[in-house]
Amino acid sequence: MTIRVLIVDDQAMVREGFSVLLNAMDGIEVVGEAVDGREAIEQVAALRPDVVLMDIRMPRMNGLEATREIVAADTDAKVLVLTTFDLDEYVYQALRAGASGFLLKDASARQLADGVRVVAAGEALLAPSVTKRLIVEFSKISEARKLADPAGVGELTERETEVLVLIAQGLSNAEIADRLVVAESTIKTHVSRILVKLGLRDRTQAAVYAYETRLVTPA
Repeated sequence: MTIRVLIVDDQAMVREGFSVLLNAMDGIEVVGEAVDGREAIEQVAALRPDVVLMDIRMPRMNGLEATREIVAADTDAKVLVLTTFDLDEYVYQALRAGASGFLLKDASARQLADGVRVVAAGEALLAPSVTKRLIVEFSKISEARKLADPAGVGELTERETEVLVLIAQGLSNAEIADRLVVAESTIKTHVSRILVKLGLRDRTQAAVYAYETRLVTPA
């Protein structure tokens, strides 16, 4: 199945460059471009892409606001945030708003394509150390860490809590299954139940939740 991608950036050269790189990759097709967050929302509704490559700092409507609206609209599109800064405060806010991960704009063509495939498959792009560092740093200072009802973790079974911790550490389903010596399908079931019980959209929000509730703490 071909992964349909929408590229959102206010710089034409960036959009064109990413479009050329991704269209050259097997199984990926760039179906549209947008110059700001407002146009991105309109294009998501019209084109129904699988993945949105979202810049943050744009005029008229930034990527953070657009991500919130796209997620609130309950579309199937996954948002992959693009940024020049690996510790941009807005990136952390975008992850909390529902983005499935982020990449630096200087990522290689292969990293870009792999990132698109990862989030399209429903995984969180948490493996790169810079991503985990970002979540840790901003979970320290975010007011959102003071959750009104952190007791939601208490609804999880012991095994589900264990899986949530491993998700926050950046492990994939296959890696978690290997760690716990169970079938990968079993882990997928645990992940689905965790998301439902905690009212979360995806693995990225689950990881942020784990940090914010101090279930996982920075080393």
